[in-house]
Amino acid sequence: MATLLDYRRRIRSVKSTQQITRAMKFVAAAKLRRSQEGVFAARPYAREIQRVLRSAAARMESATHPLLERRPEEKILLVVVTGDRSLCGAFNSNVIRRATLFLRQNAAKKPVALPIGKKGRSSLKRGGWTFAAEYVNVSGNVNFAIAKEISGKIAELYSSREVDAVYAAYNEFKNVLVQRLRLEKLLPLDPSVLTDERLGSFRTDTERHEEALPHDRSAGRSGVDYIYEEPVSEIFKALVPRYLDSEVYRILLESSAAEWAARMTAMDAATRNASELIDKLTLEMNKIRQAGITKELIEIVSGAASAMS
Repeated sequence: MATLLDYRRRIRSVKSTQQITRAMKFVAAAKLRRSQEGVFAARPYAREIQRVLRSAAARMESATHPLLERRPEEKILLVVVTGDRSLCGAFNSNVIRRATLFLRQNAAKKPVALPIGKKGRSSLKRGGWTFAAEYVNVSGNVNFAIAKEISGKIAELYSSREVDAVYAAYNEFKNVLVQRLRLEKLLPLDPSVLTDERLGSFRTDTERHEEALPHDRSAGRSGVDYIYEEPVSEIFKALVPRYLDSEVYRILLESSAAEWAARMTAMDAATRNASELIDKLTLEMNKIRQAGITKELIEIVSGAASAMS
């Protein structure tokens, strides 16, 4: 049976853990605020570059670029974006589970993985999957330089025909309590269908209403047609890589914000659970102490009664 000393030690231990989880919650909240700013700044650019790419492709008779080439999917690449640390609930496990399922379903297409984050790399390595490349320590400090490096590697693999399609599995930030698991096709690009499926989750109601209005697709949403002086190959040579860079950068920002939100939520729940456990242990400790006091009083009264008799 546990003694008062055991309960006191257990309560001190839980209080120490609670202090750690509370501190981690505050750190995650501060990191989340900065990550949110990055996501909200990247989304408008990603949305507008999609519109420009789609508008240009709609006005061109032919859109020739290596990243626009469509071919049978005999070899595929899956970009798996996870975190580098745990203590964030099911954030990492959800992505890893979805990525593993996708790789198994497409085992006949010679899938290779490109993990971003230590958690995804470790799990996929244990699963025996082949890596095209790997990147770690990214989610804690997302910057455009690393996004450009990753997108350059993806473009190189696709242009050299080492892979025929590129997919990405990641968590999209929706709000502090909700992260949406996404599996998107990055390559080959199809400008004619670059719309709401990818960016629909964070388009405004006004934008949805405007895009629902009938308009001449060949002339763009504004109804104004354009004449492009540059050759088609030059336009897409500059536009398509920039789009891929922005898309990879947005995905990294989305995943980073979602990770900090998941960690803040998990640490908040852990702090509240620690408070409940402390209350429960304190109650049990008080019961044992009260039982001990009652026992001592009974012994004193019994001894006094025996002496008087």
